[in-house]
Amino acid sequence: MRFKDRADGGRKLVSPLEKYKNNKDAIVIGLPRGGVVTAYEVAKELNLKLDIIVVRKIGAPMQPELALGAITQEGDILLDEKLMNMVGATKEDLQPIIEEEKKEAQRRLSVYRGDKPPLDLKNKIVILVDDGLATGATMRAAIISARKLHAFKIIVAIPVSPPDTLKKIEKEADEVICLDAPEPFWGVGAFYDSFFQTEDEEVIAWLSK
Repeated sequence: MRFKDRADGGRKLVSPLEKYKNNKDAIVIGLPRGGVVTAYEVAKELNLKLDIIVVRKIGAPMQPELALGAITQEGDILLDEKLMNMVGATKEDLQPIIEEEKKEAQRRLSVYRGDKPPLDLKNKIVILVDDGLATGATMRAAIISARKLHAFKIIVAIPVSPPDTLKKIEKEADEVICLDAPEPFWGVGAFYDSFFQTEDEEVIAWLSK
C-alpha cells in the first residue's frame, strides 16, 4: 500500500477506528513531529481531541536513523540490547546521545505544549498515532508513557510497519491497527509519495487547529 503523504495515511486509518468516533473518553495522541500530521486527520474525522506525547529516538553512533532505543516523555530510557549488540554499541557509547536527546525532548515539550495544562490520560482510551514504524522504539516509549499516565486502553494506529516490529507492538498495546506490514521493508518513507520533514512550526499549527 502507498500513501500520498502523512495526511493521506491518517485519513486511511479512520475507517478501522470508526468505533471510537465521538467517544468522549477517547483521545488521539500524535508522536512529533511527522506523526502529528497523521494524527490530526484521525482526530478531525473521528471528532476527538488531539494531543502529543514527546518521545525521542536514541540513534546508533554513526547511524543516527537506526533507533537503538528511545526516551519516554518522563525521561525513562528504553534500549534494544539485541540491536546494540548487532552494531557493537555499548551503553557508554550511547550516553552522549541520550543526554542530547533528553534535552531535545524537553525543548520540544516546552515549545509544543506552551501554556497548555499537563497531559491527562487517566481512564482514557488513547489512540497513539505515528506515520509508520521502523524498529518501533519510539512507539514503545509512547506506550510506556501512556501507561504511566494511567490510560485505560492503548490503541496503536499506524499506516505501515515491518512485520517483526508489529509483533513487538502487538504484545505491548491493547489493540493495534496497521494498514500494511510488507516484507521486505525499505523504511517508512519508501511507502509515501511525499515524505518531507515536518518542522516545529507545523506541529504547533496542527495542535492549534
